[in-house]
Amino acid sequence: MTQSSPARVFADRAEACRILAAELAELVASINASGRPAVLGLATGRTPLPFYAELIRLHRAGQLSFANVVTFNLDEYLGLSADHPESYHAFMRRELFGHVDIPAENIHIPDGTVTDIPAHCAAYEKTIRDAGGIDFQLLGIGRTGHIGFNEPGSPRDSRTRRVELDPITRQDAAPAFGGLENVPTHAISMGCGTILEARKIALLAWGEAKAAIVNEALSGPVTDQVSASFLQQHPDATFYVDADAGARL
Repeated sequence: MTQSSPARVFADRAEACRILAAELAELVASINASGRPAVLGLATGRTPLPFYAELIRLHRAGQLSFANVVTFNLDEYLGLSADHPESYHAFMRRELFGHVDIPAENIHIPDGTVTDIPAHCAAYEKTIRDAGGIDFQLLGIGRTGHIGFNEPGSPRDSRTRRVELDPITRQDAAPAFGGLENVPTHAISMGCGTILEARKIALLAWGEAKAAIVNEALSGPVTDQVSASFLQQHPDATFYVDADAGARL
């Protein structure tokens, strides 16, 4: 059964992030009050930066604690160590974890340096299950319509695995790496099936460049060519977009 994923269009990204961060703070508090840690799935890239800044602001204002939060990141580049400046380990420390009260042992990010990738991916999935599953999953959307690094052709039931990065995805990352030749060709990513098991999903998108793919993900056919289209079938997935990204809705 298809459920349409609602889109909430905001004047700008600052307003969208303010609203979503307040909702997440409330969710974390309510889960913590029930006597268990809140389990969050987190994303990287430029899109979530203003959202993370707002979470840090709420934390500093005493309105959000990460002391009883467990996190799982969507993905990591293969071949990058945790101290590489473009690794998602370094990104998360820089943009969120270094500014809040999350215990180091509660942070989970795929390891880009592992030799036995299938075993590492299976262990990542097991750690998510052992934590009780993901309460809230944050997503961005790539120009190929990917969520995580689930490029076109990723099966709906895919799990955490090694993925080959689409040329468009690598082009988009090239400036950060100082040239296309420095961008990894592969990554470890949660699968579409893993993501879709999250109880609540919020996808962020900003700017005119994302308007076409946002419209396709929300209104087009549900297809493995646009992995974000699978969110149409999720019972609680919402797109938080600014006016430019929502222009074609």
